[in-house]
Amino acid sequence: MSEKNREGKRTARDRLQEQREQDQRRNKRKRTLIVAGSVIGVLAIGAVIGVVVSNSGGGSGAPSVAPVGATGKDKLALPNGASDAPSTLTVYEDFRCPACAAYEHELRDTIHSLQDQGQLKVDYHLVRLIDGNLGGNGSLHAANAAACAQDEGKFREYHDVLYSNQPQENDDRFADKAYLLELAGKVPGLKTPAFTACVKDGTYDDWVNANNEAFGAAGFNSTPTFLLNGSDNLLAKGQPNLTADRLKQLVTEANKGKKPGTATQGATPPSASGSPGQPSGSASPGGSPAGSPTG
Repeated sequence: MSEKNREGKRTARDRLQEQREQDQRRNKRKRTLIVAGSVIGVLAIGAVIGVVVSNSGGGSGAPSVAPVGATGKDKLALPNGASDAPSTLTVYEDFRCPACAAYEHELRDTIHSLQDQGQLKVDYHLVRLIDGNLGGNGSLHAANAAACAQDEGKFREYHDVLYSNQPQENDDRFADKAYLLELAGKVPGLKTPAFTACVKDGTYDDWVNANNEAFGAAGFNSTPTFLLNGSDNLLAKGQPNLTADRLKQLVTEANKGKKPGTATQGATPPSASGSPGQPSGSASPGGSPAGSPTG
């Protein structure tokens, strides 16, 4: 092979090697940019999630504002009935939930009667599970409106109206605040300027979101959830069906030998309290402390 040919092959090999090195450097820069871009993308997504969680009330800590009379950890419970009642029923419910409505219709009269007799206090936690499962804001807006009704001393009545007019589960009609205000017209004295503003402004949206977060953190995953005296999940697997008769029996057994309560807690109807949205101080067992069954 001539010296010229050998030199030409060396030159070709050198050019090929140089091209490979350039390709390697180029690929390395490309990988670096991709990794950097991915990191930036993750950080950006994280920032967006943080904003969404913050705006939805999903962050930790108590909401900045709670309805009148709210009690418990972070003021997430709406207590209705006598504060010194011998038994407490804790209820987690969603106004869009059809099972909640079914239990509402089954248990409503019994719970009202037990409350009015001073036998039972009910702590309501309003959540938005269906919004998360099916999308929409109906659970949120209805729960906010119910919390607004608590301020007006009309939670019990409006609670019942919402369940009596519950749309189909996949119909997000409760997201329409005008419809919620229309339903408020069925409760005498509820549709005040303050109530209307509260509904339109979503005053208690953060409070509802905080309830929803606490619901999940407690390990619950379905509505309704009923806890009698803080421990017995009345709808737990293996438990008999919760009927009105069974609830009355359970409360009667739990209250055996105990005096009925008389100190009204939570918002009460204006006719009983004289001041909407404020505790009245006391009421006879046969009175009508505000409260409402689950749905």
